[in-house]
Parts: sequence; C-alpha cells; structure tokens
Amino acid sequence: MDWDKLRIFHAVADAGSLTHAGEVLHLSQSAVSRQIRALEESLNTTLFHRHARGLILTEQGELLFDATQAMVKRLDAAAARIRDTEDEVFGELRVTTTTGFGTLWLAPRLTALYEKYPSLKIDLMLEERVLDLPMREADVAIRMKEPSQADLIRKRLMNIRMRLYASPAYLEKAGVPERPGDLGQHRLISQHPGTPQVAAGAALVQDLMRFDVPSTLTVNNYFGVLQAVLNHLGIGVLPDYLTDDFPDLVHVLPEVESGDVPVFLAYPEELRHSKRVAAFREFVMEEIFAYRKRQQT
Repeated sequence: MDWDKLRIFHAVADAGSLTHAGEVLHLSQSAVSRQIRALEESLNTTLFHRHARGLILTEQGELLFDATQAMVKRLDAAAARIRDTEDEVFGELRVTTTTGFGTLWLAPRLTALYEKYPSLKIDLMLEERVLDLPMREADVAIRMKEPSQADLIRKRLMNIRMRLYASPAYLEKAGVPERPGDLGQHRLISQHPGTPQVAAGAALVQDLMRFDVPSTLTVNNYFGVLQAVLNHLGIGVLPDYLTDDFPDLVHVLPEVESGDVPVFLAYPEELRHSKRVAAFREFVMEEIFAYRKRQQT
C-alpha cells in the first residue's frame, strides 16, 4: 500500500473530517478526497460512512486505522530515538502519573528540571488509568504499584503510607482524637471507594469506617482530600509524602496507617538510551534522595 495514502487516511480518520484533515496536511479537501477514493479502490472496500456531520469509520476502516495508529506510534518512537542521539536534552517528554502524586509531589518540583534543561517540553498526563507505555501512550510512568506490562524498565523509587492528617484549626475546634474509637466524633475525608486508588488506602478507609464515623466527605483524588483538610473540614486519609510540602498538617493517631505502597518509575525498553528519559529519571532520583534525607532529620 502507498504510505502517502495511508498517511492521509490516518489524518482523516483521526480528524473525522476531510476539511480538518486537509488543514492538518496542508492539502485541499478535493485532494484529500481523491486520495481516500484511490485507497478505497485499491483495497476494494469502503473505509468511511459519509454523512452530513462528518465521517465514521466502517469496520474495515477501523481495522486499517488500528494498523496506521500502531505505525504512527512506532515512527514517533523512532523519531524520538533519533533526536536523542544529540548531546543536548530537548524536545517533548510525556510523563504519566496519578492525579494526586502529579499535582502534590511531582509538579511543584519540576522547576529544578526546567532550570537544568530549559529546552525540555514536559507533557504531564495525570490520570488514574494506566497508560500503555510499550504502545507509546506515554514515555515515562510513575505509578503506585509495580507495572505489569512487558518490555519495561522499572525502578522502585520509594514506599509511601496512607496516614491521618488534620489542620491545627480543625483540631482546636473539634479536639484531638486519642484512640481510633474517637473517630466517631469527627468527619473523615477520603477518596471515594469507587474511584481507582491504591488498595492499601482503600483498605485503611474501610477499616476506619468500623468506628461509626458520623460524617464523611469523599473526593475522587487526593488533591481534593488535601484541599478539604487544609480548609478545616475534618481528618483526612492522605499519603505521607505530603508532610514535606505541608509541614503544618498534624499527623493524628500515628498508630493508624496503611501498609507500604511502592512507587515505581517505568519506561519502555526501547527508550533505554533516551537522554530525555535519563534526565527525568536522574531528576526524580535526586528529588527522592533529598526527600528521604529530610525525612530522616
């Protein structure tokens, strides 16, 4: 098959419109339409259902789009490896991690990385869904469990634990709990049990609910939990790495905590020699080392 026609087909399928694809490709709508017709004739099939609001892939079109999608990702990976042969660290690096860790720990520390590599472009993708690194949905991942995907290089960064925190103002008003049973006199703030989260955190919340907690606030990420705690709404279940950046938080009921939650950094085997990945990995390791050192003092 003619790669140029496949490239145009992929742009049309991605945009859902001949006009929008033409704008991306810098081609006229009629030129794009001719190429699509020629590709359909060469394959003896129909690739798109055409209607007034745009184009929808047929079953055969879906199959071809899956193939071109994989080709584009492989080409992007090859281009990235070619760019990484240069000595300078520059270009785009797509990093994925959870909303909580990304907003509360990683993003505030990126200043140090940009100061060292000002030409680097970080695309920070914060979501609970585990992106497919071998298929290049992202270049690097930081996750709260060991990745199960094959062909990944993985590095255990640290362990965290889920603990209970409150603001001084809240405790002054509501009192300091001295034993777990005292939680029945407080509002508990945590992630919603139906949202993706570390199993250790969910198990801790489930255990705490045994104490007949009268009022709760659930949020779908730890950033929201933290904001509620900082605004004196109750006692929150939060990861212990927050104490580094929020020293005014009061750790209550120190004997109540989750088990260890491992934090892993992972990236595809094919990016082993990527200078951008190496720069990011070294930056994270330096920040983790500094964090551990502060925890020990």
